[in-house]
Amino acid sequence: MSRKILVTSALPYANGSIHLGHLVEYIQTDIWVRFQKMRGNTCHYVCADDTHGTPIMLRAKTEGITPEQLISRVWQEHYDDFAAFHVAFDNYGSTNSNETKEFAQGIYRTLRANDLIEVRSIEQYYDPIESMFLPDRFIKGECPKCHAKDQYGDNCEVCGAAYAPTDLIEPFSAVSGAKPELRNSDHYFFKLSADSCQQFLREWTRSGSLQNEAANKMQEWLGAEGENKLTDWDISRDAPYFGFEIPDAPGKYFYVWLDAPVGYMGSFKQLCNKTGIDFNDYWKQGSDAELYHFIGKDILYFHALFWPAMLQHAGFRTPTKLFSHGFLTVNGEKMSKSRGTFITARSYIDHIKNTEYLRYYYAAKLNGSMEDLDLNLDDFVAKVNSDLIGKYINIASRCAGFISKKFDGKLGSTDSAATAEFKSSFDHGEIARCYEDRDYARALREIMRLADVANQYIAEKQPWAMAKLEGKEMELHEVCSTAMTMFRDLTLYLKPVLPELAVQVENFLNIAPLTWSGAWQALPSAHTINTYQHLATRLDPKLIEGMVAANQESLKPMTESHSETRHAEHQQRAIAPIAETISIDDFAKIDLRVARIANAEHVEGAEKLLKLTLDIGEENPRTVFAGIKSAYDPEKLKGRMTVMVANLAPRKMKFGMSEGMVLAASGETPGLFILSPDDGAQPGMRIK
Repeated sequence: MSRKILVTSALPYANGSIHLGHLVEYIQTDIWVRFQKMRGNTCHYVCADDTHGTPIMLRAKTEGITPEQLISRVWQEHYDDFAAFHVAFDNYGSTNSNETKEFAQGIYRTLRANDLIEVRSIEQYYDPIESMFLPDRFIKGECPKCHAKDQYGDNCEVCGAAYAPTDLIEPFSAVSGAKPELRNSDHYFFKLSADSCQQFLREWTRSGSLQNEAANKMQEWLGAEGENKLTDWDISRDAPYFGFEIPDAPGKYFYVWLDAPVGYMGSFKQLCNKTGIDFNDYWKQGSDAELYHFIGKDILYFHALFWPAMLQHAGFRTPTKLFSHGFLTVNGEKMSKSRGTFITARSYIDHIKNTEYLRYYYAAKLNGSMEDLDLNLDDFVAKVNSDLIGKYINIASRCAGFISKKFDGKLGSTDSAATAEFKSSFDHGEIARCYEDRDYARALREIMRLADVANQYIAEKQPWAMAKLEGKEMELHEVCSTAMTMFRDLTLYLKPVLPELAVQVENFLNIAPLTWSGAWQALPSAHTINTYQHLATRLDPKLIEGMVAANQESLKPMTESHSETRHAEHQQRAIAPIAETISIDDFAKIDLRVARIANAEHVEGAEKLLKLTLDIGEENPRTVFAGIKSAYDPEKLKGRMTVMVANLAPRKMKFGMSEGMVLAASGETPGLFILSPDDGAQPGMRIK
């Protein structure tokens, strides 16, 4: 029975370009949607630009245009970038639409009628230079929870905590840099602390609508039963502001995070208006349709608490499930403009051109969890050339030419023994389960294993040798026809990931669009295929080098007044080794830092040591020799977070200079256990 599914991705903000980090989510979602459509399910995919807020207003002012002109231009840029990466929305809208406005105001009115809106006077930060109240994202300071510097006024990007801007330590205006003043203003609050909201969220967050990691995080934010940790949510902003005005509240506007998720509804309503779909079939309470939101883990708080509470109490259905993913790193590190790894979608298109290479690589890394994903550029080149070109495309390039040259483009019969072995080595249902669970990495491993079977068959039969021998024409015809059928099946399974390449193969093989139910149907004898044209070429590493160079920003020379990092490092190394017994004052001298293990390797000639390369946020990583060889495989340490003593004096060892110490636990029983910080900790954080 066909399922009714509505899918959304988080709305990209109309104040910047789409970059490779964004694309993880949209490619992940698009693959899932294409799979559902290939299965014959009714699946709609909608998204929109998130267009409201002070950043849009200020940027438009700087450019001397209206906010509407700015968001229209950026909308087209975003749309073109997504299209280039074959992200196929059924509707791509804008939150600055009549549909979104009607839903946002309607939800607000219903919440107000249900006594879930409260007006109260609050102290709010005001920029005395710009003469404006400051939205949360335009106030920065030190996080009151983890004490990370330079965090926004609504939530911390390091530890994920949400808070009020007045909770920030040493706040400053991100607009002018001035110290903001506290002034009073009437604000509108969604009463998230109400018993009905608290009880609903406790039940909903445990209902299976979240991944296990996300559900655990929600329980931490909600607190224990009977504990009320959620505070009311400020949903209003003062003029001047680019957004929707709150009904019956002149000069007050909806906070962008209220109408942003409502944009899902607005965009879908636009699709309904164009196609005749019944909006209520998907959004009314009790709907039998499925609703899925693909989001990054950084916006889980808004989607798993505020959004379902709004929907539930405004008379709409809640999401069937939220699918959260991790962040993108490049070469094991945060995207960096100085290193040239903060890469926009447009830059990739201009330099690499083939966007399906990135779709394949991301899919090969995505497993349906909230783990971060690393784009290792060397591995990217190697995997594309090994899997796509060396295994998959290789099947067609080695055999298709013989069909055209020797058999007038017509296929012959297939090798029944070979096709039977091909089918038996593969679980069709398992691949479907992998796609359904968003475990694309496992799906592609299985598909490439099947490609190995096909290539082994071709290698054993050697059609290029057969073509030179008299009397081998029939066998040559059978081998090449069998290879084309195998190639067709592999294309079917790769189609959600490589949609454009699949269309090229369908045209080359002269077949109807491939569907999931069409697996294992041999191409018939006498079927005519078209002349083979190159479907894809090897990825040249020089293209990657050119892209990175084009995105690299020169580092400004470090003047004496801006050398805090180097100065701090010099001070740390000047501190004497720590004594065996210390006081609390002595303990304060120990600089414990969160470190990411960028690399780990064996040390030739050392029985106990591993050589670790540790990133603690400094310009250059540190080398530490650790006596943990008996307990750890170095390959499994790479990318892991640990704790190091950063101000231990460097020690000259037989194998090199050790610039610190990692901390590990041990007891009377065998075993060493290196320490790891909780999720969210970043390299360089001080441990206190």
